[in-house]
Amino acid sequence: METPSYIKSLLTPTTKQPQGRKVWAIDLQTVWIPFFTAANTIGDAAIPAEAIGCPLRLGYDKAGQVKFSNAGRPVIKVAKELSDNIRIARDNFTANLLNYAGTVIRDNADGYKAQVALAVKAGEPIYQHDRTELDNALKARAEAEAEAVKQAEAVAQAQAEAVKQAQAQAEAVAQAEAVKSRSKKRELVTA
Repeated sequence: METPSYIKSLLTPTTKQPQGRKVWAIDLQTVWIPFFTAANTIGDAAIPAEAIGCPLRLGYDKAGQVKFSNAGRPVIKVAKELSDNIRIARDNFTANLLNYAGTVIRDNADGYKAQVALAVKAGEPIYQHDRTELDNALKARAEAEAEAVKQAEAVAQAQAEAVKQAQAQAEAVAQAEAVKSRSKKRELVTA
């Protein structure tokens, strides 16, 4: 089976491009706008010129007021005509990927099964390592939390003891003051 050129091109690394607003994780200004402009030029699409000319729009709430994010910035949205066509392109892209995978499975079932088995076997040590690390991390976390609870309980108990001691001292001081006060009254009465 001959691999289609569009599939080969998906797997070929390209140079890093400057990044702008992403739509479906693809840059709007450097990918989607040129793509849809070309599609309009050829007649494969009929996206309004204003959507391509001004792809980012100010967001409005249901009352027609400018919408702001929780951070206090105005909400910026992609023009509906563009976002609708991007969704169609995404759905078609997904369908093409699934179609390609289905064709390979149909035409070379044994090779596909061998690749799956190879991938599972190659991934098993990584899976086991990650599982062991996660188990160890969860155990360490539980131990740390138990220790923190134990320390918090010890601190709370020490504070409770300190409060009891302070109350006992305060009562002792109050009783001593009361005894002194009674003694002074007796001295005054006898004098």
